[in-house]
Amino acid sequence: MSSLIIENANLFTGVDEEVIANGAVWVSDGFIKFAGHLKDLPTNGENVDRYDALGKFVMPGMTESHVHLSYNNAHPQQLNSQPLPIAMLDAADNARVLLGSGFTSAISFGSAQGLDIPLRDAINAGRIPGPRLAASDRDLGSTGSNADGTFGGDNSKKIIADGPWAIRKAVRTLAKRRCDIVKIFLDGEALSEFAPPGVLTYTDEEVATAVEEAHIRGMRVVCHSRSAAAVKQAVRHGVDIIGHANYLDDEAVRMLEAKRDEIFVGPGIAWEIALLDRGSELGLPRDAMEQRGYQREIDETISAVKRLRESKVRVLIGGDYGLNITPHGTNSKDLEYFVDLFGMSASEALLCATRDGGAAADTSGMVGTLEEGKYADLLIIDGNPIEDIRILQDHSRIVGVMKDGVMHCALMQKNPYVAPNEQMEG
Repeated sequence: MSSLIIENANLFTGVDEEVIANGAVWVSDGFIKFAGHLKDLPTNGENVDRYDALGKFVMPGMTESHVHLSYNNAHPQQLNSQPLPIAMLDAADNARVLLGSGFTSAISFGSAQGLDIPLRDAINAGRIPGPRLAASDRDLGSTGSNADGTFGGDNSKKIIADGPWAIRKAVRTLAKRRCDIVKIFLDGEALSEFAPPGVLTYTDEEVATAVEEAHIRGMRVVCHSRSAAAVKQAVRHGVDIIGHANYLDDEAVRMLEAKRDEIFVGPGIAWEIALLDRGSELGLPRDAMEQRGYQREIDETISAVKRLRESKVRVLIGGDYGLNITPHGTNSKDLEYFVDLFGMSASEALLCATRDGGAAADTSGMVGTLEEGKYADLLIIDGNPIEDIRILQDHSRIVGVMKDGVMHCALMQKNPYVAPNEQMEG
């Protein structure tokens, strides 16, 4: 649809926490032409189609900041085990489900079979529905790192590189594959026998090399950093997005605060919670996971996020969805965690998912808020997530998902794509 006015909406533009009663959004040729009070809508006598939202909630599309679209909702030991053609079909389906869940943008935090780049290209070409995807390839880690331990050093799944020149070559290889994102492991995981959190698996020189080479070639760097030491290493050397940041000391908080206009943190707490609550389904009973330190990790994360909020560090939703205990399509559960565990208001959590997530996903500033001149990426919700943030977990309440001015409907069905010239029924 080339031009459409959505009117009579409860409008959350994502610029701040305000909800505008009787709001309107004017979409034209894929961009926002106006977003604000209906009474202020410019009228130039143009013949524009109109959609009466009847009080529905209209908000920016959300950003999933830690996505693994190649994960196939399997046991962690069985991820990415299927043949490549089947894995690609799964990834395409996962992209559709993510868009249908209200996420119009996403940041890849690793693609074990290198699928996210062709997936991004297919989405951009309009061949399949999916979010705007900042695509990565295989994770980069050292010998004995969490990357190495996950797949035993299988270079078809991860890239194992030691030393500055090997790392430089690896990053150049990722640039050749046209990555947007380079994912590196700076410390480990409590499940690892040899690379737990706090054990730095790259030296400062190696991290500096990875970031320098990536930035020279126009790529951004995201990292797995659970410990304060790994977070400080990431900040010192200019990593763009820090995943996890569970254990923070005073110095780490101060360093993040000093770089709060340049850096983002995604706590990714869903994995730890699911591991405790549903780990028995993986053969990992709760008491064993508590002994491994996962309850402490949750407690430390809650404390860390509180301190980051006080320091006005931008905190993003998203984290390791795509396992059988955290399946694709349940990504909005993060918003519930942000409210119930981190103590945010619903509107503050929405800003993390929209404004701040958009700034992390697209450095040009074109997504995350509904403002004139930005891409027309928005959601129409039957209900008010400000009153109950859990509404966004109910896909039946997501009336429409617009990306680039194109309305997608029924995305959770098998044939979800609505062509650009089709109208959305009122």
